[in-house]
Amino acid sequence: MPTHRSSSSRYQSSSSPSNASSPLRRAVAAGRRSVSASSSSSVSVAMPCDDRDSEQNSEGDSESLSAGEGSDFEDSLRRNGKKRAAKRPLKPTPAKLPKKRSRTVHAHGQKESEPPASDLFDAVKGAKSDMQSLVDEWLDSYKQDQDAAFLELVNFFIRSCGCKGTVTPEMFKKMSNSEIIRHLTEQFNEDSGDYPLTASGPSWKKFQGSFCEFVRTLVYQCQYSLLYDGFPMDNLISLLTGLSDSQVRAFRHTSTLAAMKLMTSLVRVALQLSLHKDNNQRQYEAERNKGPGQRAPERLESLLEKRRELQEHQEEIEGMMNALFRGVFVHRYRDVLPEIRAICIEEIGSWMQSYSTSFLTDSYLKYIGWTLHDKHRDVRLKCLKALQGLYGNQDLTARLELFTSRFKDRMVSMVMDREYDVAVEAVRLLILILKSMEGVLTDADCESIYPVVYASNRALASAAGEFLYWKLFYPECETRAVGGRERRRSPRAQRTFFYLLLSFFVESELHDHAAYLVDSLWDCAGPLLKDWESLTSLLLEKDQNLGDAQESTLVEILVSSVRQASEGHPPVGRATGRKGLTPKERKIQANDKVKLTEHLIPLLPQLLAKFSADAEKVAPLLQLLNYFDLNIYCTRRLEKHLELLLQQLQEVVVKHAEPAVLEAGAHALYLLCNPEFTFFSRVDFARSQLVDLLTDRFQQELEELLQSSFLDEDEVYSLAATLKRLSAFYNAHDLTRWELYEPCYQLLRKAVDTGEVPHQVTLPALTLVYFSILWTLTHISGSDASQKQLLGLKGRMVAFCELCQSCLSDVDSEIQEQAFVLLSDLLLIFSPQMIVGGREFLRPLVFIPEATLQSELASFLMDHVFIQPGELSSGHSQEDHLQIEQLHQRRRLLAGFCKLLLYGVLEMDAASDVFKHYNKFYNDYGDIIKETLTRARQMDRSHCSRILLLSLTQLYTELLQEQGPQGLNELPAFIEMRDLARRFALSFGPQQLQNRDLVVMLHKEGIKFSLSELPPAGSSSQPPNLAFLELLSEFSPRLFHQDKQLLLSYLEKCLQRVSQAPGRPWGPVTTYCHSLSPGENTAEVSPQGYPRSKKRRVEGPSRRHREDVSASQEESLQPNSIPATPTLTSTAVKSGQPLGASEEMEEGGSSELAFPQGLYLLGNPRSRSLSPQHFQTPLNPSGSGLGKQLTRLSLMEENEEEFEIQNDSSEEWQGSGKSSSSSEHRLDLLDSTELNIEVSIPRIDCRNRISDVTLGPSPSPRHDHLEKGQQKME
Repeated sequence: MPTHRSSSSRYQSSSSPSNASSPLRRAVAAGRRSVSASSSSSVSVAMPCDDRDSEQNSEGDSESLSAGEGSDFEDSLRRNGKKRAAKRPLKPTPAKLPKKRSRTVHAHGQKESEPPASDLFDAVKGAKSDMQSLVDEWLDSYKQDQDAAFLELVNFFIRSCGCKGTVTPEMFKKMSNSEIIRHLTEQFNEDSGDYPLTASGPSWKKFQGSFCEFVRTLVYQCQYSLLYDGFPMDNLISLLTGLSDSQVRAFRHTSTLAAMKLMTSLVRVALQLSLHKDNNQRQYEAERNKGPGQRAPERLESLLEKRRELQEHQEEIEGMMNALFRGVFVHRYRDVLPEIRAICIEEIGSWMQSYSTSFLTDSYLKYIGWTLHDKHRDVRLKCLKALQGLYGNQDLTARLELFTSRFKDRMVSMVMDREYDVAVEAVRLLILILKSMEGVLTDADCESIYPVVYASNRALASAAGEFLYWKLFYPECETRAVGGRERRRSPRAQRTFFYLLLSFFVESELHDHAAYLVDSLWDCAGPLLKDWESLTSLLLEKDQNLGDAQESTLVEILVSSVRQASEGHPPVGRATGRKGLTPKERKIQANDKVKLTEHLIPLLPQLLAKFSADAEKVAPLLQLLNYFDLNIYCTRRLEKHLELLLQQLQEVVVKHAEPAVLEAGAHALYLLCNPEFTFFSRVDFARSQLVDLLTDRFQQELEELLQSSFLDEDEVYSLAATLKRLSAFYNAHDLTRWELYEPCYQLLRKAVDTGEVPHQVTLPALTLVYFSILWTLTHISGSDASQKQLLGLKGRMVAFCELCQSCLSDVDSEIQEQAFVLLSDLLLIFSPQMIVGGREFLRPLVFIPEATLQSELASFLMDHVFIQPGELSSGHSQEDHLQIEQLHQRRRLLAGFCKLLLYGVLEMDAASDVFKHYNKFYNDYGDIIKETLTRARQMDRSHCSRILLLSLTQLYTELLQEQGPQGLNELPAFIEMRDLARRFALSFGPQQLQNRDLVVMLHKEGIKFSLSELPPAGSSSQPPNLAFLELLSEFSPRLFHQDKQLLLSYLEKCLQRVSQAPGRPWGPVTTYCHSLSPGENTAEVSPQGYPRSKKRRVEGPSRRHREDVSASQEESLQPNSIPATPTLTSTAVKSGQPLGASEEMEEGGSSELAFPQGLYLLGNPRSRSLSPQHFQTPLNPSGSGLGKQLTRLSLMEENEEEFEIQNDSSEEWQGSGKSSSSSEHRLDLLDSTELNIEVSIPRIDCRNRISDVTLGPSPSPRHDHLEKGQQKME
């Protein structure tokens, strides 16, 4: 512990006692007078502090601090100055220096008008030398010339603010601090807006750290000398206080950082002084308690003198801290700049932790409590971290009871903060409160945190899982210290953990998937969850007293923990944000995989035998093989358990007909049928036995069906179940040698011809024939096929397409949809693209559908896809889930049709039937239609523009036929058409030069259509199609001024053939001409080719369509190209229940998320993340390079106001859209499955991967939750 020395023992002070505090008093008073109340209010944000009146006598408030000389701040400074002048003894000085205003500077012969040479700033910026030596050099210069050295220090802080001006000796002599600051403000160059603390670049990267380190080292090196000299520290504090009130952000930010770091260093000095005082008091008491003969009077006198000196130093330090707190912190903790507010809160938290005796009081804690309501995430984050440091110290929690009672509700509510990192820290803070303050968090508080374990953000879910663990599981299950020794966790405690876990999951009814609960608890309760011995013993016990729901949940927990340990990543919908595992984590993962495999291989047949009759439990149990190290069957000689597994697998397949069980069984057998395994022959033999059994049963039941005219329900069910089993295995295994095509085709032919075959039988038969064709194609593609084989496959494919075409008109909707899906995939596979890549020998297999088939496909789409579904209610009822599933199916159908369009299987003009529903069905299919439109434009921009016009003309003609020409433009349907035209216009994007000819062509063709049917001769009525010009006017903003003039002339020439009443122009013509006038909606181009943007307020219905603007701008124009092979639609198995996308919830006035719908993984799938990847074509836009430089904002005139609003708020809300929808692995918009269909097409795994649903929450809506008044400490 260093001993204190007086200031005269190290450096001789040159200032008189009378001047010890007068410069600070004068400077602060002048600074306060120069800063008006308006300037203070311009840089402050109102924070919740209704309880200020009760504290203002002890702490002061903003009004009293701005009042100038009459403030309690000035009184305290005056009292401190008098006390310091009275107590400090006069020290001999070489020469009595005048006051600040009259001091002269003669440093190394410099002129008075020039600032002293200073290299402090460059040294700190470069950080080339350690700060201690740098400060020591400055102290040496201060001993030689105090004024010059202090002026050097002042200029260091001025330059650190980014100000190029300097404080000269002349200014230092004759001007007050407020006048100096005003002069520097006038010289400040704010053109760039950057200053050292915010500047980017490698040279400024470490500046803030070096700057803070310099301030800390300065105080540390001066703590025994200059710190108690009235001149340098008092004047430095007054300078920083004045700068912190400046309206210049750079001054305010830098000086606040310096002042707060200076305060932090002073707090450390005060803490050391307090420790020295306590030590001195103990020494004094010990000396005084000695006997008269042993007591040393000189020692007592020395200790008393030392105590008086320490007391004086402590009072001086407290005066400086009081000046900094009231002069800087009290104003700046609610500054308009969030960085400044964050600095203040971070530092006051450190003061409370390091010097809790003085600062851990309610009068200081209230500032953190008020700032918990701050609208900026960084400030709220600093508040939570500061509180974590306090609640994490058991010695301090007793002094936080009043604060906790007043701000507990706010801390609990921050779990729902719209910023995930803030919510995570809020949960961690509550964990500390839970551990250190028993009984503070009520059951209601905890119940509001429990649902967060199902949040899509893994960090937040893991934090909530830790809270759940410490609240519910730890008191019952964790090891306890007994007699100083820890006992091992007992099996009973393990079982208790799983019982509690089951109880929480089943009784809370918060979620349907235990995998997310397991993932949330994995970081804190991983060893418990990896106790597979306890899990399996619970499942295999005969008298475990578990209900059916609890058994199903326990099986899911077992499978989830096995998957987590084997794969090492969270379930779908959650992302860790990490690129990979560390070597240590990979080693643990490999060890866990071996352990779980060795433990579960003997027990899996027993589990399957016990639950073989329960499809809900068997399906996940069969998935365990996905996570086994199957080589252990060979290396550990566990073949007997393999035999038992194959027996149970066969029994399960024969017993069940549910798609999930059959899919899991087929995939499990596929994993075991690897030729590299030594046991392959055994598994292959078992597979052959199973398929033989199924095919024999199928042949027998098929003969009965073909021979008899009537089948009872049991026979129908048996045949349908057999076909489902064969279909599931045909998807994963090559069953070609069993020749299932012919009997299935006969069955389908009878179904089409007679209609006597039940639909339960027809559906799997269609799939069987489909897989048979794909497996045959696989064999032919992999070898030199003969012409006979090719023609035979072609004949089978054509015949099956004819069957599917007939099924499109079937009375059963399931058969219709299945036929459409299989037909769209077959047409896509056998399209001209199949010969790409050196497979010219497959040309005989290319099939182009006839016009009748194309027409039937389009008609089916209109009848089954573009229908108005019922409205969803809460999204959790059975009817709502059924509607969601139906919506998924319709999206699959539409995606299949759009793929046929893009790959040239169908005529591109048929896309008009899709595009004309773009606006009406935007919520359901907008992403798919938009992607189709984008890629159609990439292939042929001109043709795509004609299709857009064709869509509008078709809609217009339909409306005209239904309603007639009178009052057509006033109908709601016509208004919807205008909205659709506006959406089409925005889809052209910012490439205005490239689209110039296309837009002009579209206008000309539209004018021709509007005047294609003329009124009767001699009639003055308008042509029936003339109202189409109003739709055409929506494309006028895409035109150049020159093109508008040409179109006006063209319209005038066309109208000459039509007779109209003089002086009474037709309304549509007037509207269209107005849109072409030079002053309306013009997107002119400057000589450099940049469009001149115009600010225009858009009102009315057009605002509803702004959400499409930013996405429309991303479309690019690419040359005609054939996309790569897409993935298929038919092999997707419809999921029973979507994991969901979340709904966006509107909630104003707070920073919380609308959590129950915003964070759960179950939700409404209407908000989707659909990011295309598969159909990428090389970017090579045609047209001049000038078009690439066009400003997007100026071209989107219909939506400029929105962009302005977003840009205005982007700085404040920069971090709020993070849960965005883009991901590294982007699925195809037009696919519902992600499959590989190169050569071995039928080897596709049939696991469903729906790309229509985003597994995770949508970003929360942005809230302008400004605080209204200051919250009361209740």
